[in-house]
Amino acid sequence: MSTTNNTFGVAFYLKKQKTTQAGKSPIYARITVNGKRIEISVKRSIEENNWNAIKGMGKGSREEIIKLNKYLDQFKAGIIDSYQQLLLQKKFITAELLKGKVTGADQSEFTLCKLMDYHNAEQGQVLEPGTMKNYYTTQKYIKEFIKERFRTSDKYLSELSYKFITDFEYYLRNRKPEKGQKNLNNNGLMKHMERFCKMINLAVRLEWIVRNPFHAYQLKFDKVEREYLTKEELARIEAKKFNIVRLQVVQDLFIFSCYTGLAYIDVFNLAPANLIEKSENNIWIMTNRQKTNEPVRVPLLPKALAIIEKYKSHPQALAEGKALPTLSNQKLNSYLKEIADMCDIMKPLTFHIARHTFATTVTLTNGVPIETVSKLLGHAKLPTTQIYAKVIENKIQDDMAQLCKKLQA
Repeated sequence: MSTTNNTFGVAFYLKKQKTTQAGKSPIYARITVNGKRIEISVKRSIEENNWNAIKGMGKGSREEIIKLNKYLDQFKAGIIDSYQQLLLQKKFITAELLKGKVTGADQSEFTLCKLMDYHNAEQGQVLEPGTMKNYYTTQKYIKEFIKERFRTSDKYLSELSYKFITDFEYYLRNRKPEKGQKNLNNNGLMKHMERFCKMINLAVRLEWIVRNPFHAYQLKFDKVEREYLTKEELARIEAKKFNIVRLQVVQDLFIFSCYTGLAYIDVFNLAPANLIEKSENNIWIMTNRQKTNEPVRVPLLPKALAIIEKYKSHPQALAEGKALPTLSNQKLNSYLKEIADMCDIMKPLTFHIARHTFATTVTLTNGVPIETVSKLLGHAKLPTTQIYAKVIENKIQDDMAQLCKKLQA
């Protein structure tokens, strides 16, 4: 067999120097590429008198000989197929490269665990610790699945299939949570599948895998309502007087986020240098979202500006070079539960609800166009902001109800 640039051949022979005491010699395949030879054991053996050396096959019509010859045909077809794959990939083909592909040695470094380790080491330089923590959890679940389902510690990427993906999803749906953990809901499960898919996409880009097992798989997220505070609930928190200093600080940080839309980490990182005075009493926040690195440009509303002024000389803020005093997200959310109780807020109050409140109660409900809100939130795409579109529908309903009253008057 030959091509324009390559000569290629496969022949079977007996390795007589390895003949066993039972009189059987192992069968080897000799692969020749461009005059260079290499051999591969086919893991079969036969007596010399039952071997046709010219044809490179067993002789006779006994059932075991027929089975052997069929196996050798399949083995040879596999070698030819591997050779043709390398041709299509426009690889420089050598006998060693072809042997590696036939035996799977070329795939030895391309395993699922090595992919996950590589992905997490690379992305750990870029992604936030909170995001990486989620990837480590996904990695843990994949390793659990491989161990339980296949009784092994790793899988070659070439072994992954659509069934492997759907079996992993089924495993997650039925996984018994550890003590203190909740059962995975559908969206939590889909986030694990999404992270797994991103790791496989990396393998495809690196050419560690030819066929993407996620090709036919679809992520199915349930639509969720974003919690936010109504105008009345926000007013209750703003009006509440706290005697405890830590609750005063948390109250101010929460209200600041309600009137700027900044996420916790962006409030935490806010420095005086991010506050740009464009004219008298016209101060803008100019920063980038840490999560996505998207630019954020927010003119400070009076209530947010008042909080900046209040903490301008705060010792902790000054010492840390921050615009506002800061607490850990965990402590903030813990103290917000106290504030919710004291303000009769029945919703599970977290700091992120402030961002949703800015998007809904403070901006969209007051007629700010959704395109503007998208820019204020630092969203890269408008559809991300459209999760709040129901608020606009509520506003349209209220506006039409008011119009109806006026028309009937």
